[in-house]
Amino acid sequence: MNMREKIEAAAARYPDQRSAIMPALLIAQKEHGHLPGPVLEEVADILGVERIWVYELATFYTLFHTEPVGMFHLELCDNVSCMLRGSEHLLRHLEVVLGIRKGDTTPDGLFTLSTVECLGACEMAPVMQVGDDYHGDLDIARVDALLECLRATAGLATGADRATPAAPGV
Repeated sequence: MNMREKIEAAAARYPDQRSAIMPALLIAQKEHGHLPGPVLEEVADILGVERIWVYELATFYTLFHTEPVGMFHLELCDNVSCMLRGSEHLLRHLEVVLGIRKGDTTPDGLFTLSTVECLGACEMAPVMQVGDDYHGDLDIARVDALLECLRATAGLATGADRATPAAPGV
């Protein structure tokens, strides 16, 4: 099934096409890796909704990427619970280890480092999301182990399959 067919199938579950924008964006992002303007416009056209509605959602939620991101998007929570448990220290460590600043992607395209306002997992602060997976109770050793695991599995993922490989025990 192509992207259009997938979006149309998802949209059929909603009485209002505007309600299908988020699922449609997820489908488009999985297909393209990120959501540049022409893809956002295509989603709006497929759904028959105003383009601004699609742009608003794509630029509001941190799960959508209008710019390319690395194979592994490291999203470190920097809200109060995580900050009090050391997320700022972890961010500085990640910047040094990866050789990039927050918002950048490593030259090899493997990692993009971001902070997010809240991942809703305060019970395991500090927490970081990588793809669909949450990694909590982080410290320097756990972050280093996670990076090592992601690097080791990077060869298993293809450019079309940008899903995060499982990081066992991390």
